[in-house]
Amino acid sequence: MTEIKQVQVTSLKIGRYVVVDGIACRVTKMDISKTGKHGHAKCRIESVGLIRGEKKVLVLPGHDKIDSPVIEKKSAQVLSIHEDNATVMDEENFETFNLKIPDELKGKIENGTKVLYWIVLDEKVMMEMK
Repeated sequence: MTEIKQVQVTSLKIGRYVVVDGIACRVTKMDISKTGKHGHAKCRIESVGLIRGEKKVLVLPGHDKIDSPVIEKKSAQVLSIHEDNATVMDEENFETFNLKIPDELKGKIENGTKVLYWIVLDEKVMMEMK
C-alpha cells in the first residue's frame, strides 16, 4: 500500500520529500522564477533519491501539484548478518525480513543491534543505528 499525498509545488522547501519518476527523493535545491507577462511562476526542483542517491531535476509551473511520499519510520533488531544484508525483526509486530546494510553502517552493525528503518513507496530501507 503506497501512501502518497499531493502538495503544491510552491510550498516545497529544502529537505521535504517528493516523488520524481516513481522514485522517492529529498529536495536539495529549489528555485522559483518570477511570473512573466503571460505566464506562471516556474519552479526548478533539484532532488536526490533516498534509496540509491540518484540526482533528479524537475521544472514545473508553480500552480501544479506534485506527489509527496508518506514515510513510515520504524525500529527493528538485527537477528543475523549475511554479507551486505541483515535479517531484522520489527519491534512492534515481530515480522522478520531482510534489509540491505548501507555503506556508512557496514562493519558497525552486529547481531542484537537496534536499527531505524523507513518504509518508502513499499520499499524498506535501513537508515541508522539506534
